[in-house]
Amino acid sequence: MKEVLMYRGAQRILRVCADVKPGEKVLILTDYLKEPIARVLASAAMAMEAEPVIMVMPPREVDGQEPPETAAMAMKKADLILTPVAKSVTHTNAVKDAIAGGSRGIMLTAFVPEQLISGGIYADFEAQRPLCEKVARMLEEARTAKLTTPAGTNLIMDLTGRKGNAHPGIARKPGQFTTVPNIESSTSPVEGKSEGILVGDGSIPYYDIGVLKEPIFMTVKEGKVTDIKGGAQAGIISGMMASQEDPNVYNIAQLAFGLNPLCKMSGVMLDDEGVYGTAHIGIGTSTLLGGKIKTKMHFDVLMWKPTLELDGKVVLKTGEWLI
Repeated sequence: MKEVLMYRGAQRILRVCADVKPGEKVLILTDYLKEPIARVLASAAMAMEAEPVIMVMPPREVDGQEPPETAAMAMKKADLILTPVAKSVTHTNAVKDAIAGGSRGIMLTAFVPEQLISGGIYADFEAQRPLCEKVARMLEEARTAKLTTPAGTNLIMDLTGRKGNAHPGIARKPGQFTTVPNIESSTSPVEGKSEGILVGDGSIPYYDIGVLKEPIFMTVKEGKVTDIKGGAQAGIISGMMASQEDPNVYNIAQLAFGLNPLCKMSGVMLDDEGVYGTAHIGIGTSTLLGGKIKTKMHFDVLMWKPTLELDGKVVLKTGEWLI
């Protein structure tokens, strides 16, 4: 009977976030682990007189693995793509090509039923949009960014010529994509030009790591992670990266900030990344963010109480925006 409680959240995704119209083709790409969520989304789409199709695939082995070719083809034909999946397909060529072709997408990676019942899904997405778009503009206009945290992060990144990405939880026009309930603004630093120390003390909501039990320390040189230290969780992520046998998995791919006041840090990806007042650094693939790297992995390292300087001006201080 949990589906009854989930239905209202599914309606918010279809109405508030996607503004689905009667007759629109809605592709719900899911896997065998998340199919119950897909059914609730399909029910909400049917109630709005859209044409939902559920496509079920085997769960991907790792985040960032391409979906089957049949799914990639179907994405290009959809007006709206919803992705309740266990492993992320967000940073894939399939999603990138579909969005470039005019499909709009709402990414629902690692979604759990509770996310349709309470929490970030009930944020006022429209009210947060101005801040989300302003932060994205500031990132796009800046040449350099310096990110620091009380835990020890001290990272300098070159943003010259890179676009800012606003993901306010709303994708109502062709070619837009966002994540829900995560609200975030991001950019992709210039390859090879990030330097310093990255200390994760929030979570790594990928590869079953979740909320961090102790800090993870990463050394960054010439745009890549060169050393990883910490406890057992640091060992997991280090082993995952090494197993790919691809130097591009160490790429500093993303600088991003959570902006949803109702999200909580729980180890669930799209809750954690949206927590207001946090920052995260994405590592690996960057093509969907405005970068040039496509590799086998993308994951995010979350931090509490970040301070951000853009071209020497402090715009975020210990998690509070000064704009």
